[in-house]
Amino acid sequence: MPRLTDHEIDEALRSLPGWLRDGNAIRRQFTFGGFPEAVRFVESLVPGAEAADHHPDLTINYRRVTVTYSTHSAGGITEKDVAGARAAEERASAAGATSE
Repeated sequence: MPRLTDHEIDEALRSLPGWLRDGNAIRRQFTFGGFPEAVRFVESLVPGAEAADHHPDLTINYRRVTVTYSTHSAGGITEKDVAGARAAEERASAAGATSE
């Protein structure tokens, strides 16, 4: 899968509020009501990640979860990363993420 151009990445990020470019990756931090909710959110990402064979880097800090996507085999950001970010947005919304 080819890497996205800078313009394509900028366009994708316009439709993904809160997501930032971080070098060859895109990332966002989500905040939940507590640790159990944060862990349930992470668990909710597993089926989609497995089905797509594309797995985010995840960091849990109590009630905050940072999700980072990059296509390592392509050396940068691809459509797979944007699709993963969109899926994470849907899951976070369903799990009650706040904008804190």
